[in-house]
Amino acid sequence: MAGVVMALPNFLVAGAPKAGSTAVHAALVRHPELFLSVPKEPKYFMTGGVPPRRRDHRGPGDAHSAREWIWDRRRYEALFDAAPPGTLRGESTPFYLWDVDAHRRIAAAIPDVRIIAVIRDPVDRAYSNWTHLRSNGLEPEADFRTACRLEPERVANGWAPFWRYLDLGRYGEQLTSLYEHVPAEQVHVIRYRELIDDPARALDAVCEFLGVSTGVLDTIPGSNLSAWAGAGAVNTGLRAAVRSGAWFGSFAPPERWRRVERQLLKGLHRGQGLRPDLPVEVRRDLTREFADDIAVLEGLLGRSFQDWLGDAGRGTFAVRSSLAPSAREASQ
Repeated sequence: MAGVVMALPNFLVAGAPKAGSTAVHAALVRHPELFLSVPKEPKYFMTGGVPPRRRDHRGPGDAHSAREWIWDRRRYEALFDAAPPGTLRGESTPFYLWDVDAHRRIAAAIPDVRIIAVIRDPVDRAYSNWTHLRSNGLEPEADFRTACRLEPERVANGWAPFWRYLDLGRYGEQLTSLYEHVPAEQVHVIRYRELIDDPARALDAVCEFLGVSTGVLDTIPGSNLSAWAGAGAVNTGLRAAVRSGAWFGSFAPPERWRRVERQLLKGLHRGQGLRPDLPVEVRRDLTREFADDIAVLEGLLGRSFQDWLGDAGRGTFAVRSSLAPSAREASQ
């Protein structure tokens, strides 16, 4: 309605999926001067104000997930209605960094927006993305490198953004686009390793960027990584049930399928196993995919990311958090 002041967010947590945006969101929720939306990832600026098209969500579970996107502006604004006076409003949709159309929409709707972009070693991020979908029964391909090779075919077939294991990690390309719409001084780029190695310092930097009190937050929550589900006839059957159920669930209210899904995942995660390490030869192969983009990222930010080109990954949140500071430094 013309003349009405809309309750849009003051800041957005973006960055890549499986790069630490959930941890940043969970930490910022505890700050008394900030108000963050529920749900955490409304994905509004990915929609253009219209429902997601089914033809763009043809991967396992995609159509069901798309029903949870908040595309209506009135519903989106309502997410911030409960914000106490004087607080800064925010939401966290990691795909905003990847989605070039979202860059334009965000800049048009919120010219003075502040964006926190969380990035992670792109190979580690891609592997975490794959293990997440594999552990949750949706990824049908049992080999990570093969799943990466299938990316162009999956994109052509209309699989949703979360299946873009490689494309989601091209931060240099993504930030180049974002800076065409949002001034660089309105974007704060934070590395996943900074959140783990010195969370108090990393969170203070975020708070200073947002203009709220520092010294309030000093920890981040644990990882949301699912328990690893290995091979075997039972798990193969459970994965098939999850994928089939997600398809049927796309025609029902999302909360109904989520209740069924939780029961299937209990069976799939019954072993509480640890995910396998990424073989060095696979990491070397995939690192070549990102070398040029990493050079672009270094030019944009004036910082070195050469550690991403090495043979050693940095592992999961749980593994890195368990290391002594000296061991963490050696792994960097």
